[in-house]
Amino acid sequence: MRAEGLQGVAVSVQLGLFTMPFHHPSRDYAAILDEDREAVVLADALGFSETFVGEHFTSWSERIADPLMFFSTVIEQAPAIRFGTGVLNLPQMHPLIVAGRVAQFDHLCRGRFIMGIGPGGLVSDMEAFAVTDAEARVRMLAEAVDMILAIWSGDPPYDLRGTSWTISLKDGVWPDFKVGWMPKPYQRPHPPIALSLVTPNSASARVAGERGWIPISGNFFNRRYLRGHWERYAEGCEAADRRPDPAVWRVARCILVTDTDAEADEYLADSTNGLSYYYSFFRHSFSVGRKALFMIKPDPEMPDEALTVDAIKRAQVIAGSPARVLDQLVALRDEIGHFGTLLMTGHDWDQPALWRHSMELLARDVMPRFRRHAAATLQR
Repeated sequence: MRAEGLQGVAVSVQLGLFTMPFHHPSRDYAAILDEDREAVVLADALGFSETFVGEHFTSWSERIADPLMFFSTVIEQAPAIRFGTGVLNLPQMHPLIVAGRVAQFDHLCRGRFIMGIGPGGLVSDMEAFAVTDAEARVRMLAEAVDMILAIWSGDPPYDLRGTSWTISLKDGVWPDFKVGWMPKPYQRPHPPIALSLVTPNSASARVAGERGWIPISGNFFNRRYLRGHWERYAEGCEAADRRPDPAVWRVARCILVTDTDAEADEYLADSTNGLSYYYSFFRHSFSVGRKALFMIKPDPEMPDEALTVDAIKRAQVIAGSPARVLDQLVALRDEIGHFGTLLMTGHDWDQPALWRHSMELLARDVMPRFRRHAAATLQR
């Protein structure tokens, strides 16, 4: 969608944070939780509009099992930023539990919550919860969402029957004491729902458009597939007679901003740093689990054996001085079209000062100019 199709659309690009979070498994658990909280608090202080944190149960590299509990520890320290789950893996949790916990957290943060959902993607979690069938997980996600929304929209008795879950509550209802009543979210009718997108030409993107959900394109794959996410999302919107609004589209990318280009190049060249471990993980994940190395290749025709971690880093990471990063962000937007929020990916702070400074430079030096560019190009 080009500028002529965006009349009336808000063009101020927001800056957010998306973090799995991902750390080297040798690091101390308490220390990385402190680091992750510090990143959220810093993002709030720098004016980031929102932050998304993942949910994983069986990985020492991704050790936040309950993002709502995690966010509850920073509500007061981060008073402005919106909190998003990235994501709640709905096939792995009973819908009644999700409905109750989300409603509670939405009140604790006074409506600053975005309910990011997904079917699950960590192979060990899927095995542990016995939800390894991909098509079944998609059905379970849809069923769970419908049940959660039904709980929030009505009062008992409840009689919700699906393929994977049944929620029946009719005998243990005491109207005088509101026993049997489920809490409703602070935001009415419910918090905004966001859906994570990974695969090229994602069918989930079309679902998000049909149901009016926020599309979030992940950072795990080459940017050539981002445009397809928007196109499928727009198709879903049009099928539901809804005007597609690129202001709702979140695009996550790995970004490192340093004072000079040389400093960024030196960090990227280090084969032992946090980014190297991060991309070695995804090279393994896309070769063993998904059999989809093409998604992270700089060139989809590249032989598998030529795909080094260094090659992945160079293709995936937007890095350099503020001027060079701005040029790369402009090129990204020229390639995929307008989007509403740039999500900076959070990484292991193997060099804390470098990563803190990167967030500061992106927020204070790069984003104001990027926003001006976006506004100017849409007004042509």
